[in-house]
Amino acid sequence: MSEYGNPPQDPNTPQNPYGQPDPYGQANPYGSSNSYGQPGAYGQPQTPYGQPAGYGYAPDYANWFKRVGAYLIDQLAMALAGLPLWIGYGMAVASAETTTNADGTVTVSGEPSGASVLLMGLGALTTLAFFIWNTCFRQGRTGYSVGKSALGIKLIGEDSGQPIGAGMSFVRQLLHIVDSICYIGYLWPLWDRKRQTFADKILKTVVLIQQG
Repeated sequence: MSEYGNPPQDPNTPQNPYGQPDPYGQANPYGSSNSYGQPGAYGQPQTPYGQPAGYGYAPDYANWFKRVGAYLIDQLAMALAGLPLWIGYGMAVASAETTTNADGTVTVSGEPSGASVLLMGLGALTTLAFFIWNTCFRQGRTGYSVGKSALGIKLIGEDSGQPIGAGMSFVRQLLHIVDSICYIGYLWPLWDRKRQTFADKILKTVVLIQQG
């Protein structure tokens, strides 16, 4: 017995740094590790490994037909943005004179008018401006181009689950050169598990069907 009437402590027993035993007699509920996909300490499920961050469900990858549809809508919108180019080109063709030679060949002569040249230059600028806005900034910052927004699909980074930014969206567009080799890369989403083109695989991007 100690001088205060308490039983002596076993010297081998770990001491509580605050001098008192744990009143609950339980291990720290936060001291154990949590595996992926299991509820955390606060009852919230953790993001399973291998799924885009920010998505608590299995990714719903956009199929090839939706992706092609979005591409066609984007191309149509770009053609409309470059309408002055086509008008100017039409004016230049209409003003040209064609002569059929004795050997059956055709000679085109004549200079395009100043108005047609001005329209073609303006159309080239509006086409470029639309590409930069739609493909780089809009798609890079939000995940949606005009076509993707119309069909409810979104471009994100596979690891981050977030839009990839204007710069990477531009790089991705350049990498479609790889997809255009025999068009194999463009067809790859038909059988690929994640519906990715070669450009998607290089940059680790995916196109998902927007939920809700």
